[in-house]
Amino acid sequence: MRAWRGSLRVRLVAGTLVWIAATVVIAGWTLGNLFREHVSEQFHAELQTHLDQLTANLALDDGGRPILALPLSDPRLSRPYSGCYWQVDVLDGDTGVLRSRSLWDRALAVPQDTLANGEMHRHRIPGPDGRMLGMIERTIRLDDAPDGSSRLFRLIAAADEAQMNEPVARFQDVLWLALGVLGAGLTAAALMQVGVGLSPLRALRQGLEGIRRGGAQRLEGDYPAEIAPLVDEFNSVLAQNAGIVERARTQAGNLAHALKTPLSILANAAAGGEAVPARTVVEQVDGARRQIDYHLARAQAAANRLPGARAPLAPVLDGLARAMRRLHAARELTLTIAPLPGDPCFHGDAQDLQEMLGNLLDNACKWAARRVEASARVADGRLDIVIDDDGDGLPAGRRAAVLQRGVRADERVPGSGLGLAIVADLAQLYGGNVSLEDSPLGGLRARLTLPAAD
Repeated sequence: MRAWRGSLRVRLVAGTLVWIAATVVIAGWTLGNLFREHVSEQFHAELQTHLDQLTANLALDDGGRPILALPLSDPRLSRPYSGCYWQVDVLDGDTGVLRSRSLWDRALAVPQDTLANGEMHRHRIPGPDGRMLGMIERTIRLDDAPDGSSRLFRLIAAADEAQMNEPVARFQDVLWLALGVLGAGLTAAALMQVGVGLSPLRALRQGLEGIRRGGAQRLEGDYPAEIAPLVDEFNSVLAQNAGIVERARTQAGNLAHALKTPLSILANAAAGGEAVPARTVVEQVDGARRQIDYHLARAQAAANRLPGARAPLAPVLDGLARAMRRLHAARELTLTIAPLPGDPCFHGDAQDLQEMLGNLLDNACKWAARRVEASARVADGRLDIVIDDDGDGLPAGRRAAVLQRGVRADERVPGSGLGLAIVADLAQLYGGNVSLEDSPLGGLRARLTLPAAD
């Protein structure tokens, strides 16, 4: 049972063999019965031919005794115990008043039966040497007796059932032999087909083993159309994971490099033997904290990239809008979320989506004069989110710079200069991007493009 459940090969082979065996048995039984019926019909048709000849040639002599005007045509009827027989009985009278030479000195014991004139019945009766005979009978009335009376006769034609059973047995032997060969051929073909059909999975397993052992970085080779999409998706996952690992390694190096400067400044100040000014300590610790927060945000984003993750956009936008209205309540901003057609979803982690949209909305509310508007749509599998404000905007030459780490648009506004940089890095991790454009409201438009979930 465990092999049946755990092996696709066993399932395919077992299912195919059961189907082949059932088909062969049903075909053998059906063809055997059809042939038996055919031979039986031929057997009784031949008996009826003998009976018809017997009926046509039966007459009465001058003494009123039955005679044959002409002998029957089948030569077996003249050979003793040949297996073909005929007999004429006087109904309610003598038995075997006429009979074929093949019966020799014996008469057929026929069961008592009542037949209408011309009616035929079939029976199985014992014959010479105890062999079973197939028999048909008919009653006829002859009116040409010399005394003008009419007489009823029972006409019988019989034959050894071996003439029917032996051809059927020979046919059955040949049929089952042929079906056995056919079944063996179909079984071999099924085994070959399963082996050939599952060979790409064997190659896939070997490729995965090579990747696990470090001998390859991706799956290579030609695969059938049914497996090729799986291979492509797996290679995409491998490439994505490799990119995450590489970015994590780079970020670890960047964090170490970024912390060297404040640590060196503090170490040098302490090595001079003088008291380190509090302002210097605060500045360097603040710089180190900002670097740690930035890199932790990126590491958290990489960790949250789970396969199949999805986050509805509407609840995230609505929650952030309520939070921003409370945060900037003193400024009496009008924050509007346009209706979202089709309930769009982000193909990623909800916390990362909240982090990106929260930074963009907070930035728009800081710089807006009175109005902030957010909208979104899905096109070609991409989620396009737009946030507009009616502030002073930002010169085109500075837009790329504010997306870099630690760069602030205006030192008079509180902030660390990491918000837009975190948004850009998170979007890049998901294969998206963020851009700054002119807004129809007169200020700045932030456009965030991310992968959409189905």
